[in-house]
Amino acid sequence: MEKYIATEDFLVSGKGFDLLYHPDLDLLKTDPVPSVENLPDYYESEDYISHTDGKKGLLDRIYQFVKIWSIKRKVSLISELNGGHGSLLDIGAGTGDFLLSAKNKGWKVVGMEPNLSAQKLAKNKGINLESSMNAFYNQEFDVITLWHVLEHIPNLEETICDLTKLVRPGGTLIIAVPNYKSYDAKYYGRYWAAYDAPRHIWHFSRKSIEKLFSDTFSLEQVRPLIFDSFYVSLLSEKYKKKKNFSLNAFWVGLKSNFYASRNNEYSSLIYCLRRKK
Repeated sequence: MEKYIATEDFLVSGKGFDLLYHPDLDLLKTDPVPSVENLPDYYESEDYISHTDGKKGLLDRIYQFVKIWSIKRKVSLISELNGGHGSLLDIGAGTGDFLLSAKNKGWKVVGMEPNLSAQKLAKNKGINLESSMNAFYNQEFDVITLWHVLEHIPNLEETICDLTKLVRPGGTLIIAVPNYKSYDAKYYGRYWAAYDAPRHIWHFSRKSIEKLFSDTFSLEQVRPLIFDSFYVSLLSEKYKKKKNFSLNAFWVGLKSNFYASRNNEYSSLIYCLRRKK
């Protein structure tokens, strides 16, 4: 693998990391990858918003506002793809808001989230989360979702194998990940917030997702997460220019979505995969 770009951990440690290009899969991998024992240390930040319900700053408030809108769209999506209700497993469930919304719409929900602080916040909402996928051994689900989770998982091949066993034949696997081929990724380069090394170990393209899952899943749809370009650009401006707010971020986010409307390379993409029978 050859070096694609050098970046750094702008959130916690300030350490440098390389992103290596895997040509066969059109995939990037963060190097070096912290050990399993040390990896949780890189999540220990009050600014790591997906493990909190924080609204203390502008970026937090924007994130929480977009999250509410996105959750409604996500629940509608799983209902559309599954023909109604069913069993749902959300991996990397964060503070449980997506599962709570799905539960209120009649879904039978379970979730996995290794972060204990996020687990506690979810439990206060009536959502009990497991710490490991091992808790679902020998079970099958109509729908499994990973919303911005797959990029965090060290053991990618093993996880894909586990997901294959957990999705019932004919069931749906939904994966949302950043897209390193988007305009905002190219514009910000090493400062692109969605690289988020070393928390993001893998960096996917449309081609890499299709290749990784082609043996057992068929790719049915690819949908955009249109707000991600704006939020990621705001964070990228913060990393690059040390500004908490920048109008340029909205311009970059708008341009990213405009170009993506032509080439489908949105800042983040939702992949809807159907388990082969």
